[in-house]
Amino acid sequence: MTSPTPMSAAAPKISFVSLGCPKALVDSERIITSLRSEGYELSRSHSGADVVIVNTCGFLDSAKAESLEAIGSAMAENGKVIVTGCMGAQPEQIRDAFPNLLAITGPQAYESVLSAVHEAVPPKHDPFIDLVPDQGVKLTPRHYSYLKISEGCNNRCSFCIIPSLRGDLVSRPIGEVLREAEKLVKAGVKELLVISQDTSAYGLDLKYAPSLWQDREVRTRFFELARELGQMGVWVRLHYIYPYPHVDEVIGLMQEGLVLPYLDIPFQHASPSVLKAMRRPAHHEKTLERIRRWRETCPDLAIRSTFIVGFPGETEEDVDFLLDWLKEAKLERVGCFKYEPVTGATANDLGLPAVDEAEKEARWHRFMKTQAEISARIVKGRVGKRIPVIIDEAGPTVAKGRSKWDAPEIDGNVYVSSRRPLRPGDIVTVRVERADAYDLHGVAV
Repeated sequence: MTSPTPMSAAAPKISFVSLGCPKALVDSERIITSLRSEGYELSRSHSGADVVIVNTCGFLDSAKAESLEAIGSAMAENGKVIVTGCMGAQPEQIRDAFPNLLAITGPQAYESVLSAVHEAVPPKHDPFIDLVPDQGVKLTPRHYSYLKISEGCNNRCSFCIIPSLRGDLVSRPIGEVLREAEKLVKAGVKELLVISQDTSAYGLDLKYAPSLWQDREVRTRFFELARELGQMGVWVRLHYIYPYPHVDEVIGLMQEGLVLPYLDIPFQHASPSVLKAMRRPAHHEKTLERIRRWRETCPDLAIRSTFIVGFPGETEEDVDFLLDWLKEAKLERVGCFKYEPVTGATANDLGLPAVDEAEKEARWHRFMKTQAEISARIVKGRVGKRIPVIIDEAGPTVAKGRSKWDAPEIDGNVYVSSRRPLRPGDIVTVRVERADAYDLHGVAV
């Protein structure tokens, strides 16, 4: 007769790999929070875990390759692997490569992931010791957090397969979002980064239905969300905005100081012919005029954007048009990608000529050189000014932080000299003394 398992038996361990965008990172945080609440522990290595979960990205073929590589490593080191995330929405390629996976689920399929974990290794939960903080488990530093307000997207850009992976827009009721934000702020979060596939469409699917928040009804709508978050006493940064007309309302909140003067708008291109092929808004003159009006309302506004060069059918004239537009728009923060065909995207079926890889590379360098000159002029304009900076990393004499015009990991940094110790999450006033192409250097005052 075998003896029963002692109560002190080690809790089951999960190794977790999270790939892709901040929206996928939020999915990972939710899964890990649920597992921790059931008594599972996180393992630092695949070999020491009972199960490995890989949250995949399937947006680009290069991202799929990275996901397959991560799955392969997990299978080689452990053998008990559950796959979830965007690539899991089209599981054939994963199953063909790894037929012995425990389970494959699509994005946002939290319950399916938990069920697969339970089947592989049942939970051992002790409510007296397995306590999860009220705000859940975070994978970002303690002082900032992503706040995902919706899933899916109603847009049908020809280069994108997100709707086929994550479905149409599904907004979270505003009361639910604000309660999550409140918990995060109470837990010490100093910056909320609002994310979704299309943040400015928030609430459209719910017809902006009101939701209960602090004994009053608030409409599930982009402006109302920004206004309510702006009253929580922390930095609020808005990502992935489409320039719909009602975005104009939020610029006023930025000027009032309720929301950071920062808009992340993926313009993707400026040439009308390329935008038409991309199935994107193509009114470049109107866009420039709106940017001008936004800056009149909020002179401190910084606009971050992403662009694609080498889209099928793009000509030299289109690139010249884009660079001229860029010089006129004077965007503060810009990223650029060389077009990469995505399996299942309608751009593959437009019948437009592909751009040679060497030509894509040359166009990318032209774009980045143009933007570097624009960025350098803008950041040099900050020299001599006093600006608020949130500290991300402490240092013996120099700490690394970000201005209100910089999102974590994708924008510039501010290097802060200080006689007093600075801790992550501190918001300090910095006198800017010099600038390089993207970063600022200054002294805490």
